[in-house]
Amino acid sequence: MFTKPRFLLFLAVAACSESPQSNPTPDAPIAPTPDAPAVTRTACEQLGLTPSVMRTDLAWYGNNRTDLTTWLDAVGCASPSYDQVHKPVALWDWDNTISKNDFGDAITYWFVANNKILQPPNQDWHATSSYLTDAAAAALTAACGTTVPAGSPLPTSTNASCADEILSIYDNTVTRANELAFRTANNRRDVPDFAWTPQLMAGYTHAELQQFTTAAITPMLAAAQGATQTIGTTVENGWLRIYDQQKDLIHAAQTRGLDVWIITASPQDVIGTAAAMVGVPFDHVVGIRSMTDANHKTTYRFEGCGPYPDSQDDLIPHIQGKRCFINKVVFGDASAAAIERRPDGHRQVFASADTDADLEFLRDATYKLVINRNKADLMCHAYYNEHDSWRVNPIFIEPKAAKTTPYPCSTTAFTNELGVGEPTRDEGGNVIPDQADTVHP
Repeated sequence: MFTKPRFLLFLAVAACSESPQSNPTPDAPIAPTPDAPAVTRTACEQLGLTPSVMRTDLAWYGNNRTDLTTWLDAVGCASPSYDQVHKPVALWDWDNTISKNDFGDAITYWFVANNKILQPPNQDWHATSSYLTDAAAAALTAACGTTVPAGSPLPTSTNASCADEILSIYDNTVTRANELAFRTANNRRDVPDFAWTPQLMAGYTHAELQQFTTAAITPMLAAAQGATQTIGTTVENGWLRIYDQQKDLIHAAQTRGLDVWIITASPQDVIGTAAAMVGVPFDHVVGIRSMTDANHKTTYRFEGCGPYPDSQDDLIPHIQGKRCFINKVVFGDASAAAIERRPDGHRQVFASADTDADLEFLRDATYKLVINRNKADLMCHAYYNEHDSWRVNPIFIEPKAAKTTPYPCSTTAFTNELGVGEPTRDEGGNVIPDQADTVHP
């Protein structure tokens, strides 16, 4: 057997021991290994989002589809400024913005038609609203009687007089004898007849109210366009629809990583239940929020906000009240300052609405989409189009005809706290000139 010489073995071992790759000295740097190229993922990819293309089979006015897409892209997950931790907020009003016809009306009519309104404590209708006048309370007592015990259902499906009196006060804010039904409230913060809907719904749990909502809106969504219903002897609207365009726009915002909320002066339980139809969860709805008693039954009082921190009925999500509840619920400001405008860069980036009641939260947004229902103060701002940040679209179903005279922006379009008309003013406090009504099919 052949054996290597001892000196050759020594040289081999020595050579191995001096190899810098196999046994580097402490001072010898390790040769770097090139890293694989870093893969940059966009915020959309990190969130698992693919921004949707808005449907081309749905009709929009003019360039609105393109402009809305551009706006959403500018603030969405594909934007360099997008913040995943603090997602940009987009807000929609509900009644007649997302829907055709009013869901608050729908639940009110259903309650009357189905014997769900409960006799007030001590048979005294003043308990239902602190704004109800003596004339209205007396008219309701006369029409609905005092024989039904407090807390029991009134037979409004068979007592036409009671049903008609309630509906006259709700629909027209006067009794059937044409007497004023509600005292004047702060017009920028409350509408007592709007607030009366959840107050008439008092006495049930939130779960029961959500079940009633489904029962109320399901047949109206299925009813023929233009359908009516007769309650007592009063003819009321009998149909509802969801606008496909707004549902598609909400989806476009969500697929771009926007935090979508609904703000409404209808009851929380009603719109929270309905919002699933457009892909918005219950906890992203801010409506009139009824307080509950020890038995978890809703009361005549509401959750407060801003300068009204305790439960009350002096402020609901209406004009300044909408701003207050957005700042409280969406942005987490539980202070009295919630009713004030938040600083630039700390407000919603998008808002869509249809009436003067929505004006402050619209003005707070970077971009605004207005549904034209001929509401004077709102349309003054929308047509004035300050900062080129407003777009107007006709109502998607049964749009209104053009007004034949300009909106009175320079004189009376703005309504102050007392309900008196004043000039509409822009962000700088300048009076907005009268505006022609131009956006129609």
